[in-house]
Amino acid sequence: MNVLVVGSGGREHAIAWKISQSNRSKNVYVASGNAGTAVDAQNIEIASDDIPSLIEFAKKNQIGLSVIGPEIPLCEGIVDAFEAEGLKVFGPSKSAARLEGSKVFCKNVLRSADVPTADFHEFKDASIAERFINERYSETPNDVPLVVKADGLAAGKGAIVCGTRDEALEAIDIIARQRQFGNAGDRMIIEDRMQGIEASILAITDGKTILTLPPAEDHKRAHDGDAGPNTGGMGAYCPTPSIDEKTLRWVESSVLVPTVHVMKRQRNPFRGILYAGMMLTPQGPKVLEYNVRFGDPECQPLLMRLKTDFLDLLEATVDRRLSEIGPLEWDERPSVCVVMASEGYPGKYEKGRLIRGLDEASKLEDVKVFHAGTKLDSDGNSVTNGGRVLGVTALGETVAAAKLQAYKAVKCIRWDGAWCRKDIADKAITMEI
Repeated sequence: MNVLVVGSGGREHAIAWKISQSNRSKNVYVASGNAGTAVDAQNIEIASDDIPSLIEFAKKNQIGLSVIGPEIPLCEGIVDAFEAEGLKVFGPSKSAARLEGSKVFCKNVLRSADVPTADFHEFKDASIAERFINERYSETPNDVPLVVKADGLAAGKGAIVCGTRDEALEAIDIIARQRQFGNAGDRMIIEDRMQGIEASILAITDGKTILTLPPAEDHKRAHDGDAGPNTGGMGAYCPTPSIDEKTLRWVESSVLVPTVHVMKRQRNPFRGILYAGMMLTPQGPKVLEYNVRFGDPECQPLLMRLKTDFLDLLEATVDRRLSEIGPLEWDERPSVCVVMASEGYPGKYEKGRLIRGLDEASKLEDVKVFHAGTKLDSDGNSVTNGGRVLGVTALGETVAAAKLQAYKAVKCIRWDGAWCRKDIADKAITMEI
């Protein structure tokens, strides 16, 4: 079978790499891909949001299955467009993708499904939002535990965590007046800030059957100790010991199942990857947000451990026969992914810097370097082409061993301005001890 993977990040590299391991895969194409997918698959120069050109390519090249990686084309309706042309495609419809594309829509679904989440208020006008903050916290200006979120897609950076009234007012200004996130700030929500341990629980569903995947944990903040601004994710590990089997089953029955049922009742049936960002609070697990695709970088350590034929799994989901797939098989060893980023990220950064040491890193046992923000230059060398450049991923007998192996690979790789967090998976290692 010929397969098309849409996207150019580390998630798409991991998806293409895993699909290529299937005995049923023939040609695996990635649009538009990166320097890593050029090695593990075949890149095609079509942007992930150029839906007409992608459809034309799929028809001409007898693509048996297309897999949509990023949230933007999903929210723009790429699945609907492919299906209208009779093409088999993995991912949710435009209507269902609003679970990620609109924080307001997501919160209302959670409320309808009676799924625990933070209390929230919706605003369309900056002045009304500012008045809400000033009145509610007039007597406690230095104790304002809130999160201000742009309603729409903002590349994982649209949630601003606040601790004081001034910070909350500044967040409103950034989103609604400065418009740093563009049209994503047409609406915003202000919600209570939850305290606890974050975890990512992903499930694959065909709208009827739900297969819950091993829980992972992302590291959103830029710097060690969970300091600094939010990013698209600086590393992840899988599984996370913070989610035991009892909690996982609770999330499945009390979060995932009710959400899928409500979506079906609202005539927005959900098929694809349902990603619940959870906060394990003292009051119990609560949903931070939903994504409608594999997380990046959670996808990398997750697929590193998957032994079941990934292509079979994706196709069964599209064909709505997921119930026919037996229990998924996993490598029992944990995996750790360390994101290497460009100097300046998550702010401004330079592109085109030569990456050295990739061959050396790839020779290490149980290591896979997934490319994210890279491309090939005119001489065929890998150079930086984004903020998050690489996802260095390793397996180990323990989380500590996986972390050690991942950072061994990180030390092999160099470019001007390269940096990473040094504490990926430390929380899990503390729990292991």
